[in-house]
Amino acid sequence: MAFSTRSGGQTRTQTALADINITPLVDVVLVLLIIFMLTAPVLQSGIVVAVPHTRTVNQLTEQRTVVTIDKDQNVFLQTGGPDRPVNLSDLTASLRSIGRGDPAKRVIYLRADEKVPFGAFASVMDAVKRAGIVNISIVTQPLESQPADEAAAK
Repeated sequence: MAFSTRSGGQTRTQTALADINITPLVDVVLVLLIIFMLTAPVLQSGIVVAVPHTRTVNQLTEQRTVVTIDKDQNVFLQTGGPDRPVNLSDLTASLRSIGRGDPAKRVIYLRADEKVPFGAFASVMDAVKRAGIVNISIVTQPLESQPADEAAAK
């Protein structure tokens, strides 16, 4: 963009300075980056559970309903959002209320800490079955293969 000025009877044509100062833009981007780096771990916090290790593990590819039992035998229910604590006596009613469609066709993922006694695990499974859900998948971690395990397998 050009403009003209008059000084002392002469007309001069000057061009405008059209450069954008990117220093404030870089400052804002770096501040946003730092904010996102600090808040990302907080957003992904969940219940810490040391699930058992097995040789066969299928990866979860879609969001499902997850029931979690931590090492203190507290029960949590996750249905797409964050884990929320649930009383064991209210678990059946909670699973029925969030259900869509036939409960016999629904799948529930059950995460339990390795240190949870079998009695607590069986009580949670019973509560899930009382809700009419028969497809229960148990969440495990993949077993890291050791060289001694591989030699024993051969």
